[in-house]
Amino acid sequence: MAPQRRALPRGPDSAGTGPGPGRGSRRHSSARKGRSQQDPRARWLKAAILLLLFLCAAAGGGLVVWSRVRTQDGIPEGGIPGDGIPEGAIPGDGIPEGAIPADGVTEVLAHRSDTLQDKFVEVPCSEDYESHKRFAGCTPRKCGRGVTDAVITREEAERIRRIAERGLSLGGSDGGASILDLHSGALSLGKHFVNLYRYFGDKIQDIFTEEDFALYRDVRQRIQQRIAQVFGISSSALYLTKPTFFSRMNSTGAKTTHDEYWHPHVDKVTYGSFDYTSLLYLSDYSKDFGGGRFVFMDADSNKTVEPRAGRVSFFTSGSENLHRVERVQWGTRFAITISFSCDPQHGIGDPGVTEHHPSVPCRDRPWGDRAPSLSALQGQTPG
Repeated sequence: MAPQRRALPRGPDSAGTGPGPGRGSRRHSSARKGRSQQDPRARWLKAAILLLLFLCAAAGGGLVVWSRVRTQDGIPEGGIPGDGIPEGAIPGDGIPEGAIPADGVTEVLAHRSDTLQDKFVEVPCSEDYESHKRFAGCTPRKCGRGVTDAVITREEAERIRRIAERGLSLGGSDGGASILDLHSGALSLGKHFVNLYRYFGDKIQDIFTEEDFALYRDVRQRIQQRIAQVFGISSSALYLTKPTFFSRMNSTGAKTTHDEYWHPHVDKVTYGSFDYTSLLYLSDYSKDFGGGRFVFMDADSNKTVEPRAGRVSFFTSGSENLHRVERVQWGTRFAITISFSCDPQHGIGDPGVTEHHPSVPCRDRPWGDRAPSLSALQGQTPG
């Protein structure tokens, strides 16, 4: 006997468990009609909610994926591909390009396109001078920084630059910053320094002429006079001091600490003899090189100087003028740092062919016949 199939239980809407075909049938018909009138609005609202949720999820997911992709590539958010350095940062010093304080701004003290007769900003003096012997009528009591394009012409700057180029062609650092000091004879060569007067001997007379040194002395004297005038002191109270040197900077990576010119520093702290610092620029920002601006780092903001051939930037050397130089991004930047002391014991003479000629006795040369030691040049920071 074949097994009988049992009927499946009927659901609540199935026939046979509810009212018969009369009144009950009309009630179901009415309910279906009501739902059919509400369904379009419900379906629209449901679709809108789903679309909104989808867009939110997509946006959030996209940010997560983008962040994850950049993290997997070793690029911090806002970073530069391939170097792992936050955007605008300088490797090794942890200071953003231009050293902008967290809540501060950067102001341009001197644009390259400006032609400035004289521009001076007075700032309160630091206490750095108190730890050194004071010289009445010279040690800074009025402090600040100035910029002028009216002391050295562009043509003179070009001639001075050619002196630097000839001297630096004899050597040059393996890194991005090369030094030439005509006073001591210090010249960057690879990862070290040599005394070019001793190293090259009589050949120096084929590289530098007495006319070169005469121009150098004249430029130095005019800068010295302008500093004295602005700060209200006698020019005769100032003494040229060491180190005074040419610098050549490019984008080559640093090979030694001497190449790391971008660190913030205070001249009076680095070189105790400095009281007034000046920089004569020999090339043009954004034309001959990119980056390489000079930056005064104040508590509330930065003040930048854009180099221009013939432009002189000068300032008191204490902590009131904490500063740095941006890394050069392309091209070559030339400048000369000319520094002054109020202490005659720290004074040096101007360079010249006869002073460094091998036939002149050592006692008659400003720095004798010794090559400058690395320790004496340690920390030399071009401006």
